[in-house]
Amino acid sequence: MTLVVSASPALAETPAPLIRVDQVGFSPGESKTAYLMTTGPAAGTPFTVVDQWGRRVLRGRAGADLGSWNAQYGHVYSLDVSGLRTPGTYRIKTASSISPAFRVAPAAGFALPAAKVVTFFGSQRDGADVVPGELRRKPSHLNDRTAAVYEWPAFNGPDTDQIKGELIPLGGTVDAEGGWFDAGDYLKFTHILAYVDTLLWAAERDGGRLTDPRLRAEAAHGLKWLDKMWDEKSKTLYIQVGIGAGNVEGTFAGDHDVWRLPEADDHDTQEGHRFIRNRPVFRAAPPGEPISPNLAGRTAAAFALAAQVEPDRSRARRLLEQAASVYALAKTENVDRLTTSLPWAFYPESVWRDDMELGGAELALAAQRLGDPRAGEWLRQAAHWAGQYLEHDTGSDTLNLYDVSALGHADLVRALRASRATGLAVDEARLLGDLKAQLEIGARRAAADPFRAGAVYDGFDAVPHAFGLAATSRLYRSVSGDRSYDAFGTRQRNWVFGANAWGVSFMVGAGENSARCPHHQIANLNGRTDGRRPAATGAVVNGPNNADLFKDGLGGHFAEMKLCPGDGVDRYEQFTGRGSRYVDDVRSWQASEPADDFAAIALYALTLMSRD
Repeated sequence: MTLVVSASPALAETPAPLIRVDQVGFSPGESKTAYLMTTGPAAGTPFTVVDQWGRRVLRGRAGADLGSWNAQYGHVYSLDVSGLRTPGTYRIKTASSISPAFRVAPAAGFALPAAKVVTFFGSQRDGADVVPGELRRKPSHLNDRTAAVYEWPAFNGPDTDQIKGELIPLGGTVDAEGGWFDAGDYLKFTHILAYVDTLLWAAERDGGRLTDPRLRAEAAHGLKWLDKMWDEKSKTLYIQVGIGAGNVEGTFAGDHDVWRLPEADDHDTQEGHRFIRNRPVFRAAPPGEPISPNLAGRTAAAFALAAQVEPDRSRARRLLEQAASVYALAKTENVDRLTTSLPWAFYPESVWRDDMELGGAELALAAQRLGDPRAGEWLRQAAHWAGQYLEHDTGSDTLNLYDVSALGHADLVRALRASRATGLAVDEARLLGDLKAQLEIGARRAAADPFRAGAVYDGFDAVPHAFGLAATSRLYRSVSGDRSYDAFGTRQRNWVFGANAWGVSFMVGAGENSARCPHHQIANLNGRTDGRRPAATGAVVNGPNNADLFKDGLGGHFAEMKLCPGDGVDRYEQFTGRGSRYVDDVRSWQASEPADDFAAIALYALTLMSRD
């Protein structure tokens, strides 16, 4: 009988059952669940697990029917392989299907995919200090060293990045060289990079001896750019380098109008490309004026976290002062639309008290470490903003770019335990209760999902939300001692790495069937598009998204793009279901574009899990 390998789905008149499993694997003590997708009833289907030599090591039967996925795959069954505890490489087999390979290894094995994410950040570097790597990176955007500052542009509507009229210079230049590209394009945002660098420093702090030795250098690379974006002397925070699109009048182009390698930009003399060659910079507010509290909180958090792990205490104190200076400039009264990016629709954040809680908590921890007498005041402020978050914003989201309260809560608990302060706005019990409530948001969704996913996968950012829930399960355990959400967190990681309807690992290069052809210019032009290397190793893509977003096609097709194998054929069409669709194609920015914030939360979750 022919076995159908579920990692490479093929259209057929009567599809064979398919096995979905986390292709990275499990630690010996974790609960281990795979899934069997079938077109008809198959309760009790026998299965075996074989090792890398084909020897049978476990047998069992399919468990409960967890529900229908779509019209074609009307049944999904659980396959419990928790009995696998011996380290090794395995596959699951039924009479007509075989799973991709997966490993059972000590928890430290999760440092391996975490290291792939560190590799991705190296490939995302901008400026002179690039890491050539497998994508053959070269220095780029050196003209950013003398980038001119402009007024905020006017846009041609609330949901477009097309600009009306000309950019108006404010005078002066800023050194904005360095940092990381935000996603598959070449824009750079303080809002994103501060969040990312906060998580990288948190991973460095919390990871222990298993942390990739390159991580500190990557976190320092991001911090160096944040330091440039914050002008201490004039009290000015710069928020963005570059523009997404050109203007209505057609007199200039933007970053998203051209498909190219980044090193070409400094010498691009094509007509209308002046803002590609000499990229504009925008500021959060006039010098010395209050800045959006989300920006103030998360930027302060990045500096303060670096101060917590910096071995040179003089350098750590300077970092603490930078964090304090940014934090003090936060606008916390009469807050209207938050400042994130230009246009705001790129990153439509609406919650900010969590950022102020996080910034205050990290300031307090850094000050406690350094014996700074201001620790108590920052602790008080963090507790105040935590209380305000719990009053106004709780229950709206879980850990991701737009809500950092889970990390803020956990670190505030740690700061509270290191202090004798009393009479604060919140106590440990309320913070732990909200961490648990955030996990319950995901757990309720997972209970109704056949693959036990706690994220909303018919909306943007399903994959980073899944990693955020995985990270929160470990943060909650670390401060509460309660392990009751461990299995839930494990299943969220499982879903990302292949235990999903598509059978895809949404991290490039992690697993037997990972994302192959991402919407990423450097990977597309300097790498392969068939899943082999060179590739954007460690990139984390959005994953499935609302199927309605694909009704008008997959997105723009540039003449310079390298097409994916089988261009125009959706290999995963038969798995579209529950309002969601995943397309592995360079044009499908809706599903296949990597982003730094996706990678950062993946890195942090995997770092915490590597210590289990």
